[in-house]
Amino acid sequence: MSISVQNISKFYGDQKALNNISFTIKKGEIVGFLGPNGAGKSTMMKILTTYINSSEGTAMVNEFDVTTQQKNVQQSVGYLPEHNPLYLEMYVKEFLAFNADIYKVKKERIEEVISLTGLTTESHKKINQLSKGYRQRVGLANALLHNPDVLILDEPTTGLDPNQLVEIRELIKSFGKDKTVFLSTHIMQEVEAICDRVIIINKGELVIDTPLSELKSNQEQLIEVEFDFRIEDQLLKRLPNVTDAKNTFGMTWEITFDTKEDMRALIFDFAKENELRILKLDTKNTTLETLFRELTT
Repeated sequence: MSISVQNISKFYGDQKALNNISFTIKKGEIVGFLGPNGAGKSTMMKILTTYINSSEGTAMVNEFDVTTQQKNVQQSVGYLPEHNPLYLEMYVKEFLAFNADIYKVKKERIEEVISLTGLTTESHKKINQLSKGYRQRVGLANALLHNPDVLILDEPTTGLDPNQLVEIRELIKSFGKDKTVFLSTHIMQEVEAICDRVIIINKGELVIDTPLSELKSNQEQLIEVEFDFRIEDQLLKRLPNVTDAKNTFGMTWEITFDTKEDMRALIFDFAKENELRILKLDTKNTTLETLFRELTT
């Protein structure tokens, strides 16, 4: 396993930031790590990068223990913190050369990561002259300097405009071809676009760990509809692809269809044929965003 977390807890005085968290990540996976503010995401990432120690439990990165083999872990991990720590008065190449000396990597690697992260046209500039998107690229280039097997990215797309989001997303997807990527974000669309799997924590506890393919393969469609008159459930159950029809209250129904096709038009036709008026019509499909809200509120 690239990352193995077993029963990790972290206390700050009486406050429990993480409570008995366990998960594993295989080599080559891109995993989204989600949770509301204060859920413990950054704490977990700091433990995995040896920045802080856990209070309980064990964690391994590339088979190295984060507590007893810190140097080995640091050599295996490329880390981009939430607040990208850059020396703004340095030139891009100067900054990367400074860090290359720390990592003891060959100077040729600097040009490789500049090309890899699309920084070639900006590499002669000072970092304070760069846009937010290019500064994030510098942070990613720095994280890649020593060619780590694992990338841990804490909010890598924070503050980017839509074009920059697409560019950084494509970069992260390309890294996932031969590296393990563990990233946190508040942007659900980013997770759905680039991740293989999602882990959600809330108040320091793990609430779900599931492949995105399972969420996307859910064929069921749930529609909530309110009519202006009472009807028999048998009428609704005769509609095409209906697997269930429940009268939740009054004249409101939840109808489940075994198809991804939008069935709202069918409900409109049904209402017209039966001389009914529709007072409310909503789809309630389970998306990552709705799942996140359900699990964290």
